[in-house]
Amino acid sequence: MNHPYLPVLIFFAVALAVPLGALALARLWMTFFTPIKKGAEKNALYECGVNPLSDRQTRFHSKYYLFGLLFLLFDVETVFLLPFAVSFLKLGYPAFIAAMFFLLLLAEGLLWAWSKGLLDWRALSKPSGAR
Repeated sequence: MNHPYLPVLIFFAVALAVPLGALALARLWMTFFTPIKKGAEKNALYECGVNPLSDRQTRFHSKYYLFGLLFLLFDVETVFLLPFAVSFLKLGYPAFIAAMFFLLLLAEGLLWAWSKGLLDWRALSKPSGAR
């Protein structure tokens, strides 16, 4: 039975079996060879060898995470625009239209973030007791 998709099926089977097999072997190793050490010292918080300053982690406002994602988005944008800028004169009109469409999408994302107030940090700088 020489089916044309047989190598692809074998590839997917191996690609699925390798990580699942590694996870299964790690679980077996942990079950049989790793002793479980319970205790206060084992369950204590650990921050690079320094005793923690508080009992729990500090919570951050979600705007910090969204701002970080926006930074990554516009940082990766330069990776896509740099090759276009280098070969701008060699490319034709369709490449220019594609790049302008890409910039339009980025501008739309920036306007969305601005309209949602993600770029306004004055609202977060007030002390928690002040109203």
